[in-house]
Amino acid sequence: MSLRLRYAKASPFVRKVMVALHETGLVDRTTLEEGASSPLDPNPGNVAVNPLGKIPCLITEEGLALYDSRVICRWIDAEAGGGLYPTGDALWPALTLEATADGIMEAGLSVVYESRFRPEPMRMSDWVEGQRRKILAACDMLEGEASTRLEGSADMGRLAVACALGYVDFRLPDLGWRDGRPALAGWAERIMARPSLVATAPE
Repeated sequence: MSLRLRYAKASPFVRKVMVALHETGLVDRTTLEEGASSPLDPNPGNVAVNPLGKIPCLITEEGLALYDSRVICRWIDAEAGGGLYPTGDALWPALTLEATADGIMEAGLSVVYESRFRPEPMRMSDWVEGQRRKILAACDMLEGEASTRLEGSADMGRLAVACALGYVDFRLPDLGWRDGRPALAGWAERIMARPSLVATAPE
């Protein structure tokens, strides 16, 4: 099997996919293609396989282009039989955790984009603060459930949360999401030692 992944290492959504590839053993069968882009400067190589121009995008051996990260991770797990997604009733909490993680990532990206691409006189501090509040509200929820929903085998929901918190550390280190959240901070420290997360840490 030969897979191709349009990627940029700093993207939290790409990291989530890379974690899934590591966890399932498919990473050695995947060719990485640089796909760094921005909302103002889409990468032509990305647009060629994904009309939205976004990454990650996984191209299968048959030439099927898969996006976004949730679709890709489900495909990877199904292809490899990796067990990253629970079956039965346990599936729904895992998917909800993954959605929460994706929301944290989206909010974090919104903050980064506001400062990186919008001219300073046009930046909306209220918008930025709203995105930061979303991240902290999600962390409050995760703190309350750290001893229940976060504990257990490293399914895709939990791995996605780890990727999301790692992105906040990387891009918004001043947010202080650990403050007053000892259970979440302790859980994050433990799961971040997992080889798939160590191998994909942003630089």
